[in-house]
Amino acid sequence: MTPVIHAERLSKHFGAFHAVDGIDLAVPAGEIYGLLGPNGSGKTTLIRLLIGLLRPTAGHVTLLGQKMPAKTVLSQVGYMTQAMALYDDLSAAENVAFFAAMCDPARGTDRARIAEVLELVELTDRAGSLTRTLSGGMKQRLSLACALVHRPRLLLLDEPTVGVDPQLRVTFWAYFRQLATAGVTIIISSHVMDEAERCDRLGFMRHGRLLAEGSAAELRALAHVPTLEEAFLHFAGSQT
Repeated sequence: MTPVIHAERLSKHFGAFHAVDGIDLAVPAGEIYGLLGPNGSGKTTLIRLLIGLLRPTAGHVTLLGQKMPAKTVLSQVGYMTQAMALYDDLSAAENVAFFAAMCDPARGTDRARIAEVLELVELTDRAGSLTRTLSGGMKQRLSLACALVHRPRLLLLDEPTVGVDPQLRVTFWAYFRQLATAGVTIIISSHVMDEAERCDRLGFMRHGRLLAEGSAAELRALAHVPTLEEAFLHFAGSQT
């Protein structure tokens, strides 16, 4: 079966700095794949390369069967950026409608779907509020709603639970699992180890490289340690 995401020898250099350095990656349909590593390890750059927002220095990416960059697949992709990408002078509902319409004009008028994703992120009561009046955590949740509204086949989430309370985080992960069960492929970047247990497979990143891949249990077993934190330190130490 052709992977939803397939990257070969993917690299991105900014001068002498190798932000992403020779990564091979294959992610099948319906998998939740976690990119785990400290800030500055290359997770965001890798996601931007996968979606075609950055051109690689070397290597290539195939997304949903199309070699990137390819505008034809973007309507099937949801991307939640780490930095806020919202319009402050639009209401919460208007932001969601705008991002829906960017993928398909008809979706921008689908009020039921807009209400559904706002309810998921617990912003129903702020649907009419201007985005600039929302707190940082609310904007984080609104960004997720914008990424979900058009029912993408591939979802790329860059630190999606930063600033989200623990109870809502559980709700998000339950919904991510529901999407994956329905065949949606999800890439989630994080530096929070306890979230990694919820992923089907993980890639440990450091200095732009994938140190190791596998399920949480496989990575602990390979490192002969009881925790993912210790497993990461083990693989990071073996690369120095």
